[in-house]
Amino acid sequence: MSLYQLERDGEVEGLKSVLRTSENPEVRARAAEILGDFDAETLEGHDAVTPLVDLAQSAESDRVTAAAIDALNQLGTDAMEALIAEMAGLNLNEDQQADWAKAKAFAKALSSDVPELRMAAANALGELGKTDVLPTLLESLDDPDPRVRARVARACGRLEDARATDALIERLSDPKAEVRREAAEALGAIGNRQALTALLDMFDDERGPIRRIAVGAMGNFGDARPVEGLVSALSDDDASVRRAAVYSIIELLSNVPTDQSHEIRETVVEQLNRTDDRSVLVPMIDILEESTQNRQRRNTAWLLGRVADEDSAGYGRIVEALVETLEDDDQMTAQFAATSLAEIGGTRVETRLLDVVDDTSYAESVRAQAVFTLGKVGGERSRKRLDDLIDTTESEQLRKKAFSAISKLGGRGVQ
Repeated sequence: MSLYQLERDGEVEGLKSVLRTSENPEVRARAAEILGDFDAETLEGHDAVTPLVDLAQSAESDRVTAAAIDALNQLGTDAMEALIAEMAGLNLNEDQQADWAKAKAFAKALSSDVPELRMAAANALGELGKTDVLPTLLESLDDPDPRVRARVARACGRLEDARATDALIERLSDPKAEVRREAAEALGAIGNRQALTALLDMFDDERGPIRRIAVGAMGNFGDARPVEGLVSALSDDDASVRRAAVYSIIELLSNVPTDQSHEIRETVVEQLNRTDDRSVLVPMIDILEESTQNRQRRNTAWLLGRVADEDSAGYGRIVEALVETLEDDDQMTAQFAATSLAEIGGTRVETRLLDVVDDTSYAESVRAQAVFTLGKVGGERSRKRLDDLIDTTESEQLRKKAFSAISKLGGRGVQ
């Protein structure tokens, strides 16, 4: 059976057999890669870790070793722990200081001759969260392989230890963009004044990609300090920097403490309404359509209603995205979408809300929300339709919402 068929059919045991019996290093490497790409459901009941650990230590070729390590890294920290424990002769299940022993073993793996192992060790150290190994991590920020430097920078960000700030700032000038990006993200996660200053200094770089990296990292901060810088980036000459600023603003609104949220929101709204480039609305629509994070979606739904209107670029898409968000499982997100539709208003909003009211495929709660919102944005057309709804619907919830909406639209018509 071919590797393609084994992959297509999820044949874990068949792929394990290939690892053991094939004499072709390229085939064994590809089999390892496939195992690493399988999801947990496919691997359930199969031990894919042990044969991959054995393969990683076989040293028959750099290609096979790298593929086995990458596959173990794909399978998660536990899989990498199994490899490094085997290499270090540790029994982590019996070690009373297992986390300390793991951290020590991973730190040692940072000096491996195999860059894939160094990359995986850096990942694992970031996930373990043991700041004792930070000095060893910082030494690896000078690793000759840029992939390793990037992973080490990311690990430093996960540790959120201010001692890494100076070394990460040095990596902001790394020749490789991925390393610069990870260093900037890590500085954003650390979030101290020195990190903020370093990122703000990048805003003046003549290269758009460098400014974009700095702006993109600002959303990691957990307070309001980057707001002024992000607002200034909304006027950047580079459209990609402006889009990155919008994403970071949404992320920042999702991260800041509740007691600071109102002030930041008002500042953001004021500055967004001042910018002449309405294309900054497009990333917000993207977030609303694609994000799965409730806080991001809530803030985006709320913000769109404060910065968009009938004359905005993408007005139709904005309305469609907000109408779809009325179905959101998160009640607050759906409520913000309704509020924003009412704020934006216009004929298109009214038409789409009437469509929702008439479409019985929508949940009753969604239709009721549309009815309520029509009371704020509707005209005579809505008044007549809701008047009919009161007389024809069997839903008490819809009837009550319709009465409330009609009262705002001038009452029921003459019967």
